[in-house]
Amino acid sequence: MSRILLLDDEPNVVFALQRLLRRSLPASVKVEGFDNPLQALARTDVVSFDVVVSDFRMPQMNGVQFLGKVRDKQPQAIRMILSATTEVETIMTAINDVEVFRYLTKPWQEGELVSCVKLALERAQKNLQERKAVDEMRVRQNDLSAQEAEKRRLEEQEPGITHVEWGPNGEVLMPGLDEDPVN
Repeated sequence: MSRILLLDDEPNVVFALQRLLRRSLPASVKVEGFDNPLQALARTDVVSFDVVVSDFRMPQMNGVQFLGKVRDKQPQAIRMILSATTEVETIMTAINDVEVFRYLTKPWQEGELVSCVKLALERAQKNLQERKAVDEMRVRQNDLSAQEAEKRRLEEQEPGITHVEWGPNGEVLMPGLDEDPVN
């Protein structure tokens, strides 16, 4: 199953993008939309995404800042920007600072957008296969333990699954019910 995260500060844009992608992509591709970058970042702590598409101009942070945080958490995610901004400096920053796969402009052309998202999904699958092949080779060469390879695989599928906080007496610490597990 592949996952796509969409972020735009305008809820109507998020709904339109979700509707288009759900209609155009196989049912095995899960599309999640957000209009708040902090909520979207919190979701990346829980779920691994293959493709992340972000608006550029948003009130809390711009798309380059958001995608930079996503890259830090999920470097394997293919990053894209969808924006009405066509300033060369903005585009260069997106490409150079967060290595966006595509920079698409609003209003988007449905066919072009779907085609670019499909290409991004294909790139994500190819990158995953390459990472698996490299890890398998490193295990065979004893450069990586089988346990570490499995830990990497699990962490990529479910971010945070391998991280455990221990208490002073060896107990596993769980976040409290009133605490925000993201922070």
